[in-house]
Formats: sequence, structure tokens, C-alpha cells
Amino acid sequence: MNIRPIRSEDDYHAALAQMESLMDAVTGSTDEDTLDVLATLIEAHEKRFCPIAPPDPIDALRYYIESRGITPRQLQTCIGSRARVNEVLNRRRALTITMIRKLSGTLGIASDILIRAYPLSAATPRRPGTRLGKVDTRA
Repeated sequence: MNIRPIRSEDDYHAALAQMESLMDAVTGSTDEDTLDVLATLIEAHEKRFCPIAPPDPIDALRYYIESRGITPRQLQTCIGSRARVNEVLNRRRALTITMIRKLSGTLGIASDILIRAYPLSAATPRRPGTRLGKVDTRA
């Protein structure tokens, strides 16, 4: 067993190459033991130097519904009306705690992903003198 600490990028790539060469190790062999130790070293190195940031909540929600064939209409039970679902998916409205609880409980999405802060899109500018939802017929 020739295992060394991973102290540089070259050490990391060498450990990955050694691990790849041992992927077909026989169960119970010393090669399997070497593979286990290398996997632990590589995992520790990647956790320290190559952390993966948690996903954006809306990107995660979009991925989840697309990968499972869920329609925006089916999200209405968790989020509210069709308009509210569109507002959330288009980042015009933030997820509320109630929505996060329902999404987590109903769809199984981890609440720690959904509760993270994320940017909302800027509100659509209105012309002065118009009310929200009303069309300005003056012109």
C-alpha cells in the first residue's frame, strides 16, 4: 500500500489515477483496502478544496419538477394559484415558509435548499398614473 497525503494538485490527480486503477479490486483484498483509504483521502481533499455550493432554491425547484415530470399546475397545492406559481418560478415572488413546508412535505424537496436567500427579478416598471393590473388607455 503506497498511499501519501494529498498536498498538491499533482498529488490529487495521482490519487485519482491510482483509485481508478483499483476500481476492479477483489472484495476482501489489500487492493480493496487501498481503494477505501484513497476514497477517504480524496473525499476529504474535495470537501476542503472543491466545495460544492448549495443550489439556488428556484433552480433546484425547476430541476426537481422537470426531472420528475411535475407540471406547474401540480405545484398549485403547495404554492397557490397558477399566477402565484408563475410569480415564484419567474422570481417575482419569494417562497414563503408555508410554501417551503408544503413543497418539502408534499414533494420531498429538502427545506434547507428551499429556505436559502435568492435574488428576485426587478418589478416591471409602470407608467405614472396607472394602477397595477390596469392598462393605461390614455395616449
